[in-house]
Amino acid sequence: MPLNTEDVKKIAHLARLAIKEEDVHLYVKNLSDILNFAEQMNGVDTQGVTPMAHPQDATQRLREDKVTEPDQRERFQHIAPATESGLYLVPRVIE
Repeated sequence: MPLNTEDVKKIAHLARLAIKEEDVHLYVKNLSDILNFAEQMNGVDTQGVTPMAHPQDATQRLREDKVTEPDQRERFQHIAPATESGLYLVPRVIE
């Protein structure tokens, strides 16, 4: 799917990207190459191939779910500028 300069300028406008006029032809070539590669990948027969989440058959190491730090809420709230009912009070930012 080859792109032209107008296509690239429209894409840049929609993405709110500034592209120098002298660089437009480079973007045309690069984006066209990317789209051609995607089309080529669509042509690959994947019938019978099981989708996978990761290229290696590995599982994530998990740690034991236990408390490792003491509760310091009172200490932190004592030095906070403003608290109420265990919550930190902050200035309103949305009217």
